[in-house]
Amino acid sequence: MEKVTVYTKYNCVQCKMTKKFLEAQGIPFKEINIEEETQFVEELKANGHRQTPVVAVEGLPAFSGFRPDVLKKISA
Repeated sequence: MEKVTVYTKYNCVQCKMTKKFLEAQGIPFKEINIEEETQFVEELKANGHRQTPVVAVEGLPAFSGFRPDVLKKISA
């Protein structure tokens, strides 16, 4: 089971960059497109997230946006 979940939506450049970074680092992740699975939208908003991607990593606080500085810590 993947320890990284990436919440994305269509036409999201930062989402594409995040997924590309994770793939390049060989980090497995689960993608949830919130435009297809709308039940996650309210949950993300309730947790203070206002933009995609939202990256949830087991054991770390979730964050929004393309954050290579944080993503590098996952691969370490």
